[in-house]
Amino acid sequence: MENAYHNKKESGFISTIYWWGPSVLWMTVIFFLSSRHSVTVSPEYVWNFLFFKMLHLIEYAVLFLLNARAVNRGRTNADRTNRYVWAFALTILYAVTDEFHQRFVPSREGRLRDVIIDAIGAGLIWYFLLKLLPKAPQKLRSLAKRLAIPC
Repeated sequence: MENAYHNKKESGFISTIYWWGPSVLWMTVIFFLSSRHSVTVSPEYVWNFLFFKMLHLIEYAVLFLLNARAVNRGRTNADRTNRYVWAFALTILYAVTDEFHQRFVPSREGRLRDVIIDAIGAGLIWYFLLKLLPKAPQKLRSLAKRLAIPC
């Protein structure tokens, strides 16, 4: 059964905003956060490191989820893997550009390590969508379907 939103005109402006708007909005949030001067949450280096790397995992896990939703556009056929590859590539491309952008922000630095952490965050959600969500309780799968999350 096709998602209710799949019936929208695929090439229409409203449809494009519906599918890609959340992803672009989330990228804007990431850009805003990475444009700020660096801050600390603890005087201890290890706690700062863990806190901000966990944020990287979460930010890019969410971005992958939104990109997967946009690339999938509500389709329910079996060829999700190729679309997940595109969503992952878009997510990592944005991570690279964000780290490049941080090189120009005072007190920030762009690091390959952070791109790798971002990729891990995206990869964890990819794994969740492919392997765990199909086995999840029906309520969770129904919620994912209503949110047009590919599963």
